[in-house]
Amino acid sequence: MNESKPAVRLHRYPDKRSLTEAASRLFVDAAASAIAERGRFSVALAGGSTPRDLYARLAEKDLAASVQWTRVNVFFGDERCVPATHADSNFKMAAEALLWHVPVPPVNQFRIRGEDPNVEGAASEYEKKLKAFFAPEPLPRFDLVLLGLGPDGHTASLFPGIPALRETKRWAVPVIGPKPPPQRITLTFPVLSGARKVAFLVAGEDKRDALARLLAPTGDVSVTPARGVVPTNGEIEVLVDAAASPTP
Repeated sequence: MNESKPAVRLHRYPDKRSLTEAASRLFVDAAASAIAERGRFSVALAGGSTPRDLYARLAEKDLAASVQWTRVNVFFGDERCVPATHADSNFKMAAEALLWHVPVPPVNQFRIRGEDPNVEGAASEYEKKLKAFFAPEPLPRFDLVLLGLGPDGHTASLFPGIPALRETKRWAVPVIGPKPPPQRITLTFPVLSGARKVAFLVAGEDKRDALARLLAPTGDVSVTPARGVVPTNGEIEVLVDAAASPTP
């Protein structure tokens, strides 16, 4: 399915460290703006090494002091179906890098229960959490959604060719990915596209081809799923290091 892509703001940085610093400022500014306007900040976190660097930077004293963490509400774009103590858990990674170091109340941390053997039930439970938090909105309206980009063009756990790419009604669904652990639960395009701001964090030469496809004027969502994130009333920011940056 060929889809056009809305305009994105592309930000190039000389290295991953500079990208991380810029992403941390984006997070701090988005939090301050949301809290000033609505009294709370809702963010969907991503897994992966580049987001982990961001979380670790946010936990450092200078930036941690810049965020009203008690008003931050943390969600996850996807999760591997493993216990929260497992090395592959996105929640564990975010907790170790950030959540254990800043005063986000436990009640404000909404994790996906990847350890639940009933994956359909776990996905439905997460959708209920989203509906309760964002009510009466017809779809979640995250202030910020952080996303990575795989070399194959996937984002969250929306992989090329899977049926979840065509999901229009459910907010969270179980999927089977091509990499271990294969069983995942992911938010769907309608949820990700409802955000006020989407930020893709892309680092490494192995992401260059996928990023070029993401940024192209047209392309196939089934080949490059990240193209399916199309904010209906929001912005897309793409932060990229020199290694991943496509040739101008």
